[in-house]
Amino acid sequence: MARIVGVDIPRNKLVAYSLCYIHGIGLKTAQDICNIAKVKFDKRVRDLTEKQVIAIRDAITTLGISVEGDLRSYNAMNIKRLKDIGAYRGIRHRRGLPANGQRTKTNARTRKGKKRTIGLGRKSVV
Repeated sequence: MARIVGVDIPRNKLVAYSLCYIHGIGLKTAQDICNIAKVKFDKRVRDLTEKQVIAIRDAITTLGISVEGDLRSYNAMNIKRLKDIGAYRGIRHRRGLPANGQRTKTNARTRKGKKRTIGLGRKSVV
């Protein structure tokens, strides 16, 4: 596996698709990186030379995009700021609910977690 920006990218995939495994790099950015590094899209990661891997690393720094740890900490700081100032979106993050206006009566199971039924329970025998 080639290690780029602290991530082991898959060896058997094409270079552009493998770069998408890095947090903060989508397909379009991966294609731009390949163009800057002069690496063909149809090449597999296992076929890359060490020079090409270094060229890809340099291309990522050349574009100046924040990836992996920096991007994750940046997003976490923004969410923490929203929570601290008590913004509506921060409160939704704090409660684990959708923050962007989606309906929550029937959907939002990903954010709310497994459904918990509130039953009557057993009546105690006196």
